[in-house]
Amino acid sequence: MYGASLTKTVFAYTVMQLVDVGKLKLDTPIAADLDRPLPSYGPDPLLVKKYAPYQDLTGDSRWKQITPRMCLTHSAGFANFWFLEPDHKLRIHFEPGTRYSYSGDGLMLLQFAIEHGRKTQGLGLAVGDLTNAIFKRLGMTRTSLVWRTDFAPNDADGWNDQGQVEEHNHSSRVRAVGSMDTTVSDLSKFVAALVRGEGLSAASRTEISKRQLHIATAHQFPVLLPDLPAAAQRPDLYAGLGVVVFDGPQGHGFYKGGHDSGTANTMVCIEAGQRCALVLSNDVRSEAGFAELIRFLLGDTGVPYDWEYGDYAGKS
Repeated sequence: MYGASLTKTVFAYTVMQLVDVGKLKLDTPIAADLDRPLPSYGPDPLLVKKYAPYQDLTGDSRWKQITPRMCLTHSAGFANFWFLEPDHKLRIHFEPGTRYSYSGDGLMLLQFAIEHGRKTQGLGLAVGDLTNAIFKRLGMTRTSLVWRTDFAPNDADGWNDQGQVEEHNHSSRVRAVGSMDTTVSDLSKFVAALVRGEGLSAASRTEISKRQLHIATAHQFPVLLPDLPAAAQRPDLYAGLGVVVFDGPQGHGFYKGGHDSGTANTMVCIEAGQRCALVLSNDVRSEAGFAELIRFLLGDTGVPYDWEYGDYAGKS
């Protein structure tokens, strides 16, 4: 199965392991991890292809403010992806750290810092190698952030909203935003480890599902929506690190979706009792049944599907 944006949660867990060993600090600007200014990396076509055209940030010094925490809480200031901008340019739309707006480019910047950061600080690490070590430790033998040929006999193509087949994408590049292939059995092992805090310090596990940044928009997509009036905002809706957190009838919880034109995934965890549900679907039309299915599996949780999906067929 295609993991889609559930990859982002795996990446956040990976980042917190680096925080635990002192190779990253959540609130130290990424600028401090690089050998030279971020815009100077942009002209390299290979880096642009994998990450983003960082040369577009020349003249906007706000990139120097962006921290790992901002990347993981979708508050770095970018749109979702630079190639979706009308002029195909990377830009910062608001003061970093001040509001939530879903951004794959923010997480890709953090991946860039890990992979191209200063080796004297313990960076210059391949994210794929880091995640593979996690998968091995958890016994996730059928999971990878790049396509493996041994997956082919069980390759699940997808179905779009018109009932047409969408071929499974075979990613050749590690992308923290969504290149993971997995199985429901494998990924359940990760979700169980995440909710229990296995492999992380207590402090890092707390950070993941902590109320980091209030989310004040009506929906997750389209990105860069204006904030609702204060009285209309959901007061319990916050960004965690690589997840969205909320409070419902069963107390504090966190969740993450994963979506493309032929994929619909959801993960919901309730902290009390460490109870979770994970659904992977290769038919995007299944999203319409997620709220009812999660209610059947976990009871009334208050998971904010109305905010995530709304009336917009977004990319999560």
